[in-house]
Amino acid sequence: MWKQSSKINRIRTFALSLVFIGFFIMYLGIFAHSYPWVMYSLMILGFFAVLSSSGVYAWVGMLSTKAVIVQCPNCNKSTKVLGRVDVCMSCKQPLTLDKDLEGRELDPKYNRKGYKKKAEGRR
Repeated sequence: MWKQSSKINRIRTFALSLVFIGFFIMYLGIFAHSYPWVMYSLMILGFFAVLSSSGVYAWVGMLSTKAVIVQCPNCNKSTKVLGRVDVCMSCKQPLTLDKDLEGRELDPKYNRKGYKKKAEGRR
């Protein structure tokens, strides 16, 4: 089943959730002020969650520079396609860069490295 969100947006959502999770963990540390080692541990754990979100944002930024920019046939807006199949960032229209996959119901398994070789072997 295809999730109706572009890959870049899903990764950005994950990074944003890491920020909120990190702040929530640090907030829990405030309630543990009577146990300093628990408080410090939660503060450091929350800090690493927020710091890791920065790494994820940097990683998705690098992926975004490699993405192919195409014109969506449905809404006529420019969108980025990451991998062989993706969806439009605006209208959620499934998009593909592979001529063999045109007309098929798109599945994220088409983006796996060994998928094309496995599919050709079955024919």
